[in-house]
Amino acid sequence: MALKFGTDGVRGIANTELTPEFALALGRAAAQALGGGRFVIGRDPRRSGDLLEAALTAGLLSQGADVLSLGVVPTPGVSFVARTTGASAGVVISASHNPMQDNGIKFFGSDGKKLPDATESAIQAALANDFDRPAGSGVGRLTHSSDPIAAYANFLSGTLGETTLAGLKLVIDGANGAASYLAKPLLERLGAEVIATHCEPDGLNINAHCGSTHPEALAARTKSENADAGLAFDGDADRVILADRYGRIFDGDRILLTGALWWKLDRVVGTVMSNMGLELALQAAQVRLERANVGDRYVAELLVQTRARLGGEQSGHILFPELSPAGDGLLTALQILKIVKDSGRDLSVWYDNMTTLPQKLVNVAVKERDGWESDSAISAAITDTARSLEGRGRLLVRASGTEKLIRVMAEAPTETEVAAVCERVASAIREVRGA
Repeated sequence: MALKFGTDGVRGIANTELTPEFALALGRAAAQALGGGRFVIGRDPRRSGDLLEAALTAGLLSQGADVLSLGVVPTPGVSFVARTTGASAGVVISASHNPMQDNGIKFFGSDGKKLPDATESAIQAALANDFDRPAGSGVGRLTHSSDPIAAYANFLSGTLGETTLAGLKLVIDGANGAASYLAKPLLERLGAEVIATHCEPDGLNINAHCGSTHPEALAARTKSENADAGLAFDGDADRVILADRYGRIFDGDRILLTGALWWKLDRVVGTVMSNMGLELALQAAQVRLERANVGDRYVAELLVQTRARLGGEQSGHILFPELSPAGDGLLTALQILKIVKDSGRDLSVWYDNMTTLPQKLVNVAVKERDGWESDSAISAAITDTARSLEGRGRLLVRASGTEKLIRVMAEAPTETEVAAVCERVASAIREVRGA
């Protein structure tokens, strides 16, 4: 299997798809394409991280690049260290919210931003190159140090300004991932009382029925503890989903709305998957919602184009371009808790600023996913259905990027209508293209 860069680096099942041989070659290619220098590497705690980091490091060193290994650290921590220490690049070994058996390798530039497509293409192309082999003093050196993580924690603390978290009771879910060792001490240092769950990684339990993709247990615990907020991170801690004291899930859409209202923004960037309820709530506050394609890199691009100060995804991957170029679950949590403290309004009050429209997603298996847009019967069904929802809901139809599926997503005022809308369009697709 020839792995290629996707929307978030290279991913696959560790040691069978994402092999140490590939990681070694990728390290060599990255050193050549990015011009050597010093690379900062961090990882999440999944077991295969040691294997892949060793191979990737060997590839970099073999081309004369030096490596600083941070060990287990949140993905945005690698971005921070890369951009503040003069590194050539930052590299993260993580599959984020994916299951334990998966892993991935993604790169940040010296500016802390994810590499542009053209640079990733250059690394991809360099995989096929022949390489000179430096010897003696030309071989790179490896250094292990977690000291820069303290600077990252200080940066996070500094974003609160004069605000403290004193008086707040928090429940956190570290997803048995990269936030497990950092989140609790950081929040306690800032004055909060913290109850930690799923912060005991063993290399196998990352994201296992916990974290931002499974926030239900956190929400229940937040309610039972009568805590002010719950915070659920994903495996590499670049996302966070919150819960209020009533056990209600406070997702990325509500995070965007809260920031927009408190900071009196004129626009925010979401994605095509942002709920219509967010758009309606923003409209009521005279805030424009700009929609990017799914993926934080596309949110980042639209933030630059629109000069917006806040953007993100429903998944809790939020970007504050004035504070950091990388999505950061801890940073996001701190900014929302700062709003709670500075406003004097409980998180549950901010929750009530938005009503989420019922949303349904139907995946239709098809013989071929290409060319469906040109089919007149499908186009007619989509046009008629979208017209019926105008001003009250939303319809999004798109092909899967990896599977023979057409995804039909609809939002409408009621569960009954959203189910009927999805079935109407899905039936038209099945009739013409169904597998």
